[in-house]
Amino acid sequence: MKYNLLGNTGLKVSELCLGTMTFGGKGYWTNIGAIEQDIVNELVKKSVDGGINFIDTANVYSEGLSEQMTGKAIRDLGLDRDQLVIATKVRGKMHEGPNGSGLTRKHILNEVEASLKRLNMDYIDLYQIHGFDELTPIEETLDALDSLVKSGKVRYIGCSNIAAWHIMKAKAYSHYNRLASFVSLQAYYTIASRDLEREIVPVLKDQHMGLMVWSPLAGGFLSGKFKRDGQKEEGARRINFDFPPVNKEKAFDIVDMLEPMAKAKNASVAQLALAWLLHQRVVTTVIIGAKKPEQLDDNLKSVDVTFTSDELQKLDEISKLTPEYPGWMMERQGGDRKKQS
Repeated sequence: MKYNLLGNTGLKVSELCLGTMTFGGKGYWTNIGAIEQDIVNELVKKSVDGGINFIDTANVYSEGLSEQMTGKAIRDLGLDRDQLVIATKVRGKMHEGPNGSGLTRKHILNEVEASLKRLNMDYIDLYQIHGFDELTPIEETLDALDSLVKSGKVRYIGCSNIAAWHIMKAKAYSHYNRLASFVSLQAYYTIASRDLEREIVPVLKDQHMGLMVWSPLAGGFLSGKFKRDGQKEEGARRINFDFPPVNKEKAFDIVDMLEPMAKAKNASVAQLALAWLLHQRVVTTVIIGAKKPEQLDDNLKSVDVTFTSDELQKLDEISKLTPEYPGWMMERQGGDRKKQS
């Protein structure tokens, strides 16, 4: 297991991060997973034994139950909390009423206390906004998050599922007002869905931010469980929850290329899909989730997969984005002023 710096900080996080969306399975989240505490404990133990020091959860996952089970697993296993990097999120609806969701100062300050109580912890390492709140000025949100960093309840702040311009507006406000600034983005990125590369990846590189990848297997589509003829293995998540969106014909072409590579490497298609992300320089950590210990075992092996330069070139060619404006114009005009890599 390798450890990477989280953005422009000195904090080291494992290149694989344990995701906890499958923990609990309450309400809407039964579509993702519904594992009990004993399996949660086993997954957390396997992860830590495999070198993972980074665990990501959110207050909305199973209506708070995921945070609760994550904290309980750490205590049950006798793990040293200070050796772990714990991330959670705020934004989603946690109760009925006009202020039950969002990124207002009121909601953030209420929800950080609730998350700390469920986790049974004194502080959160990475507190992330879980999306965009059109009604709340970003200035209010950042002021509230900064107060949490100054109080010691939060060590770093991050963002998730927002646009490039949102990131830059927030970074500018933090910079000019000397407030805590977003150090990372959690976003959807896979070899089958590379939209992030159009606008967001350049921002992350320019601002020296970390990238945490969610759903690296495209909701299970890149697990090898789906066939072009429509056959699906029992238990595949997309059978009941076809998310996130993916261009399936293009994804099948990518899987067709991954399968013989995986066979030659004595690895799984899922391992190669994860390993491709680990080979992208912008990626800090890849979030892996599992319902069963054997799924986690398979995913953990992705850190040992290597590609030849020829294999990486072939995978890049089959998965690359269709050029869009202004990207193709910038490429055409910018050839004489490119940085030397």
